[in-house]
Amino acid sequence: MDYFKGTEDYVISPELRDSVNVSIALGRPLVVKGEPGTGKTLLARAIATGLQKKLFVWNIKSTTKAQEGLYMYDTVKRLNDARFGDRDISDIKPYIKLGKLGEAFAATEQVVLIIDEIDKAELEFPNDLLNELDEMSFHIPETGETIKAKHRPIVIITSNSEKELPDPFLRRCIFHYIEFPGEQLMADIIGVHFPDIETRLLREALKKFYWIRRFDMLRKKPSTSELIDWLQALIIAGIPASLIEKELPFVGTLLKKKEDADLVASKTDKPHYAYSTSTKSRRVS
Repeated sequence: MDYFKGTEDYVISPELRDSVNVSIALGRPLVVKGEPGTGKTLLARAIATGLQKKLFVWNIKSTTKAQEGLYMYDTVKRLNDARFGDRDISDIKPYIKLGKLGEAFAATEQVVLIIDEIDKAELEFPNDLLNELDEMSFHIPETGETIKAKHRPIVIITSNSEKELPDPFLRRCIFHYIEFPGEQLMADIIGVHFPDIETRLLREALKKFYWIRRFDMLRKKPSTSELIDWLQALIIAGIPASLIEKELPFVGTLLKKKEDADLVASKTDKPHYAYSTSTKSRRVS
């Protein structure tokens, strides 16, 4: 069995690494929850890269139906071919298109499949996939064909907790909640993106970042991706670490709600500034 150890550009906690490997060993889907920006979606890409397997991505929307992940029967195209084409339409197979789940089952080697943001779909969506994910197969009545996985795919299912997933579905899965990274793990993550970052700049930026996240009244706490964007802006603009101790440059990179920016501003003595990357002159944002 292949074991996932992480990749050079995806820093993983020991607990999450163990959950991934238990999921692979048992052949059960791994449901991953956590705050936005904790790397849920990137996990599947990292697994595919680390284990050198092909990745299938099924992005879930509010209108997505479980059937779409299995297969779709293009009746409109068949009708048009019957009316205007000169081909034999008695064979239905050309009008059957496998969905992402179907493609993962039909693959000739083991693949990684991510069902991304499953909680965006209707409440019954997870239950509609119970048997297929459990048995790793499904039947196509139109052709009488059964698609059965030759190799059980590694299935990663992400959720932002917009809706509770049903218990019967969860019983068939491994579950892991990704805790928001602590400062040391976050420093390791930042090191992947900015290997040459100045030590004091990183220290002061992390101090200010976690100070902001401690406010319980924030409507949207800044995430890892926003921290990375903020650090990139600071580096490009040449903002010194000493200034971050006193002020909060580029506040709009971290905080995306006016109420949150006002709350943080009310807790500081200094105004927040935007900076020109060309002249590095200050102006009030």
